Amino acid sequence: MSTATTNMVLSDRLWDADGSVLWIKRAILLVAGIAALAISAKIQFTTVPVPVTLQMLVVMVIGAAYGPKLGAATVASYLALGAQGLPVFAGAVAGPAYLFGPTGGYLLGFVIAAYAVGRLAAAGWDRSPVRMAAAMAVGILCVYIPGVIWLSSGAALFGGSFSAMVSGFVGDEAFAGYGWANWYAYGVKTFIWVDAIKLVVAVIAFPAIWKLVGNARG
Repeated sequence: MSTATTNMVLSDRLWDADGSVLWIKRAILLVAGIAALAISAKIQFTTVPVPVTLQMLVVMVIGAAYGPKLGAATVASYLALGAQGLPVFAGAVAGPAYLFGPTGGYLLGFVIAAYAVGRLAAAGWDRSPVRMAAAMAVGILCVYIPGVIWLSSGAALFGGSFSAMVSGFVGDEAFAGYGWANWYAYGVKTFIWVDAIKLVVAVIAFPAIWKLVGNARG
């Protein structure tokens, strides 16, 4: 397999573009990805303190299909819109306050996961179920590690000065954390098996699509 083919992600294989058309393609994919993230955030099961949504699956699909740079940029653009107050998050409110709430670490992890999974997909990991499963496992870790750290420590992780700054910026929404004694119960247990089941979809779908369209340019 050539280097050019290995570095090709699924969106490149399905939509070959260059020059000005390439930027149009990227803009369309970015907008579509943001819309998918916003919709998936609203499909949820209410759990405390972080709701279960379809976003984990969508983040991984975006990363694998778009590649590391466009994937991460799409997720970061989604977060930027939410920070501006657009109702794109899982909660009923948006804005900076939401980013500093219990889900803040997971939202940051989404960007990291999209980049990491995109990088692995560009290396060809999405061509086989076993390697795609490994890529999904890496993506899960990229989301859960910052998510658990933030959920367990919150503003206390950065000391009183940071907590005071956040309080002054977002008012009563500043997040203090749930404590490390609760890291598994609140940060992992509710979500891990649900997320693993959802990601089976990507593990099956991506290698099947690659097999259908072919691993090399026609």
